[in-house]
Amino acid sequence: MVKYSVPPGHGGGVRSSETPLAPSVSVFQLTERSRFNVPAVWKNGKNFTITRLQSPFGLSQRIVKTSAVKALLVSVSLRSIPLGGYQLWADAKRLPMSYVPAFRSNVIDFDASPACWADRAFDFIHYHVPRETLNDIADDLDFGPVCEYRQAAVEHDLVVAQMTRNILPFITRENELGSLALDQFQLALGAHLLQRYGGIARMQPPKAGGLAKWQRLRAIELLRENLNGDVRLGDLAKECGLSISHFARSFKAVFGVSSHQWLIRQRIDLAKALLTQTRLPLSEVAAQSEFGDQPAFTRTFHRIVGATPGHWRRAHQPN
Repeated sequence: MVKYSVPPGHGGGVRSSETPLAPSVSVFQLTERSRFNVPAVWKNGKNFTITRLQSPFGLSQRIVKTSAVKALLVSVSLRSIPLGGYQLWADAKRLPMSYVPAFRSNVIDFDASPACWADRAFDFIHYHVPRETLNDIADDLDFGPVCEYRQAAVEHDLVVAQMTRNILPFITRENELGSLALDQFQLALGAHLLQRYGGIARMQPPKAGGLAKWQRLRAIELLRENLNGDVRLGDLAKECGLSISHFARSFKAVFGVSSHQWLIRQRIDLAKALLTQTRLPLSEVAAQSEFGDQPAFTRTFHRIVGATPGHWRRAHQPN
């Protein structure tokens, strides 16, 4: 079994007296030999996690999934699976399952002891979403905790599918997603789960009144001190005296982008200054502007600026 994990940095929270665990990303690529070593019980921790499990051979036995806390399991198939090639159980009952098209979703409460099995190649993303996070989002929207979520199998959920497509290129590259990006992703995914599967009626979120000057300055100070992205959204919210959801909405209302996107733009601005004012090699520019490596720097720079760092430097550096 080939595995790598990306446990982003540490941070604080806003609602609980205990510090929330940092979100994490893991990728497991099964080999023909390692598929026989997959545990019959797959244990999830207390934090929000994204796990990608790939196998060109299928599984040797059924896997039962458990969680250390009350949570939802959201799984998304990244490739189609023929009729009979995949089975899913909840409360020990096999769910109706036929041909599984790519990017269809399953949503199951961990209390239902979800289990799965596949006898052929598969590629799944699994989101472990703690109920505490969902309750915090619901509370911020003036709803009480949601006691029951609608169970779904092979759901045609366009939002979850698109969110998965957007994050997929990053979770397969080690150290390319920091805590701030994963916190932001968890917040968006949680809000969608509450609405579609938790029975919360569609509504406009409370209007964010923006941030006071001292809140803006404090948030910017913390972000600039953590250009690598290893600051928690909860840290920023706590320093501003706001809930996480309220802070996220207020920040975007003021700056026009999420705190994570704002941070990326600061990295790009720093990189531009280094490209025009120094003759540092691109690998050093990437390191000093807090990108994980030069390929990650080049990808992000090209996506935002529209040119590679090398081309941009030649066009803008004084002779």
